[in-house]
Amino acid sequence: MSDHTIKINRETCIGCSLCAKTCVAHNIKLDDGKAKIISDNCVMCGQCSAVCPREAITISGYDMNPVPRKETVRLDPDDVLNVIRFRRTVRQFQNRGIPEHVRDQILEAGRLTHTAKNLQDVSFVVLDKQKGWIEQMAVRLFRRIKPYADLFSPMAKNVEIDDHFFFFHAPLVIVVLAKDTTNGILAAQNMEFVAEANGLGVLFSGFFTSAVNASRKIKRALRVPRGKKAAATLVLGYPDVKYLRSAQREKLNVRYM
Repeated sequence: MSDHTIKINRETCIGCSLCAKTCVAHNIKLDDGKAKIISDNCVMCGQCSAVCPREAITISGYDMNPVPRKETVRLDPDDVLNVIRFRRTVRQFQNRGIPEHVRDQILEAGRLTHTAKNLQDVSFVVLDKQKGWIEQMAVRLFRRIKPYADLFSPMAKNVEIDDHFFFFHAPLVIVVLAKDTTNGILAAQNMEFVAEANGLGVLFSGFFTSAVNASRKIKRALRVPRGKKAAATLVLGYPDVKYLRSAQREKLNVRYM
C-alpha cells in the first residue's frame, strides 16, 4: 500500500473522533481538537474516510473516488436464504453467450470484496477465446494421473475425462487468483451471488483449480504472478437444467456457549 497516503483536512475536521474510534490500526488521535495521523504504518483500509461526516479524510493513489451512500439498502433475509437453499452446481449450459456488462458486474463483485489486512491481492483471469486450449492442457494432465486415482477411489473409476471434463461447454470461465486463498474464495462467493442474480448457473471447478496449482505449464499459460495461486475457478453460463427442489442437508450442528 506504499502508493497510497492518508490526508486529513484540519480545516474541515470537526474533531468528532469517529475516525479515531473506527481505525483498526489505532493510527489516528485527536491533537488540539483535530484528527491527526500518528504514523505511516497503516493498512489503508479506508474506514476512517468512510465514517467521516465532513469528508475531511482522503486517501490518494486510487483511480476513483469513494461512492457516497445515499440510502441504506437491506436485503430480505428470507430471499437471501432461499438463494442459498436452492443454489445447485450447474454442469449443463445453454449455447448462449454472456453479455459483457454481466461479466463486468461479476468481476466488480470480486474487486469490491473485503480482504484480510486490506491486501487487495485478488486478481482474475477470464478464459474466453483461449478457454478450449487451456482446458485441453488440464485434460492431458488429469488423463495422466487418472490411473493412479483409480487405485484409491472407486468413484474415479466411473469418471471419464473427456475433452470438456472441466468446463462443460460453458461460455465463460473466471480463474480467481490471490496470495491469500481465503481472500480469493471470499471474492468468488460474492461473484457467484451476482452471477446467480443475473440468471447464470455456476460451477466451482475444484479440479481445474487443482490443475492450475499443480502444473507450471498451466500457470505460465495463465500468467499467474509470482506469489499468487489459483483460489477458485468459476465456470459460468445460462443453465440448461432446472432444479425443482432444494437439496437435503444434515441438521444444524451448533454449540452455544
